Amino acid sequence: MKSALLFAIIVCCSFTSFVLAQNEPAQQGKKLIYKLNIKNNIMPRTWRDTQHAFEEADSLKADLILIHMNTYGGTVLDADSIRTKILNSSIPVYVFIDNNAASAGALISIACDSIYMRRGANIGAATVVNQTGEKMPDKYQSYMRSIMRSTAESHGGDTIISGQDTTFHWFRDPTIAEAMVDERIYIPGVIDTGKVLTFTPSEAMKHGFCEGIAENVPEVLKQIGIENYEIVEYTPTFIEKIIGFLVNPIVSGILIMVILGGIYFEMQTPGVGFPLVIAIIAAFGYFAPLYLEGLAANWEILLFIVGLILIAVEIFVIPGFGIAGILGILFAFTGLVLSLIENVVFDFGGVHPEKIMTALTTVLVALFSSFILSLILSKKVFTADRGAFRNLSLHSTQEKEYGFVGIDQNIKKLEGKTGVAYTVLRPSGKVQIEGRIYDAVANLGMIDRGEPIIVVKDEAAQLYVEKA
Repeated sequence: MKSALLFAIIVCCSFTSFVLAQNEPAQQGKKLIYKLNIKNNIMPRTWRDTQHAFEEADSLKADLILIHMNTYGGTVLDADSIRTKILNSSIPVYVFIDNNAASAGALISIACDSIYMRRGANIGAATVVNQTGEKMPDKYQSYMRSIMRSTAESHGGDTIISGQDTTFHWFRDPTIAEAMVDERIYIPGVIDTGKVLTFTPSEAMKHGFCEGIAENVPEVLKQIGIENYEIVEYTPTFIEKIIGFLVNPIVSGILIMVILGGIYFEMQTPGVGFPLVIAIIAAFGYFAPLYLEGLAANWEILLFIVGLILIAVEIFVIPGFGIAGILGILFAFTGLVLSLIENVVFDFGGVHPEKIMTALTTVLVALFSSFILSLILSKKVFTADRGAFRNLSLHSTQEKEYGFVGIDQNIKKLEGKTGVAYTVLRPSGKVQIEGRIYDAVANLGMIDRGEPIIVVKDEAAQLYVEKA
């Protein structure tokens, strides 16, 4: 019995080893393809996605990174960062241009080890333009020409010896790459002056800017020679999805309403409480994603904070409403608006007017809605009899008949007393009487600082003085 059991165990182990041995070569021959989609305008979010994708591809020990592209371009800064990431990648990077690789998309594509295009696709037109489609000054074009050349050169070439002549043939001609930016470049048989170069798939293949034409990703991999493969596609993280949700103009408007509403309700309640915490959280939710998207700069956020501080100083420190309050409102409003616009300080040359109007509308509608809702909710929430948060606000009043007054009663005793002008009175200023400082108004003319004065009368808690 024991011998039979031992024999059965040996047979099972042998069979398992045989099966594993048969499957092992197939597993070893399977290639891991990591796919990254770039199918929107290239922006800071695209650069962050690229960083995460390359890190994940490296951790998975991917054999190939395949960029599935369809873009009309985007910001040069983010495209240059992606280009550098591709050129420094230890994993081969291929690109499949599904439809368009224009402008910044062309730069990223040229950085890849191999380019594949779908029939009807295009690559090129890398002239730097603003959001209205107008060509930017030559300093921008010069930078773009340079990085397009250097990117093409990074793929090297061959030295060709023909008789006594030696020439160097680039795998991707840097002059052709530069012609995608500069319409002044003339290349015989490729492009005439006055035109920016854009290639079709057959033209790109002819001139070394495309390795093959394919209709889909499986066809690309087949042309590469990869038959047995597994595709892992980059999926944005939960945080990235949250950021995409928060930068929506409607959500941004709601957050502005919460910020202002929280500040308003905090002023209705004693101490630092729940409304202020909500306002701070909403402010973080408003500015943080815009900062990560490259829209809100440090100074724009600081401008908003300074605006709130000035408003607080005007309300709690300075009597009345003056220049501090006006500047505070202006700073806070400007900070909120500019955070929604991709401007360079106060240069709006590259910003489409529609973007500016969208930002202004978002903030203005949010301000108006917040004001109306705050008035309505304050009656619903903080009412003494039925408000949900009635215990957080003050409801008692200090009546005059119970001895509560809003002015200093000692002022009425100062009539006839003498002192000195603490500041110049023209006609208002400050005076010093019996060691204390009071606000006062010169009854006749102007009184210089240090001149002796006498209190002639007081009206509505205001001292009136003359030269003694």
